[in-house]
Amino acid sequence: MRDRAMIEDTLQKIEARIQNAESISDDKRRELVELLGKLKAEVASLSRTDAEQARSIAGFAELSAHEATRTEKNPELLSHAVGGLSSSVQGFEESHPKLVQIVNAVSSFLSNLGI
Repeated sequence: MRDRAMIEDTLQKIEARIQNAESISDDKRRELVELLGKLKAEVASLSRTDAEQARSIAGFAELSAHEATRTEKNPELLSHAVGGLSSSVQGFEESHPKLVQIVNAVSSFLSNLGI
């Protein structure tokens, strides 16, 4: 239960960061918040069976969102953070295909914000 609360807290921090990011247009913000909602549901599902991996995914998502929403972006740091997020779901293609799909969409979206 504690793990799920920590994961939920992390995902809420990401959403707050996105909502307050001045470097993101309103349209992009809405799209990213929608993706984050889907990610929350999938990570919550994973946390029931693999809390440690769910924490890892949430942590990389938080780091990626931080790097993508910085006013002064560092493309190298964003690339490392997004790469970590993508790597965090390797091996889940069969057991959690929707999670992998959503993480890949979030990773791609955040990478594109860093351009």
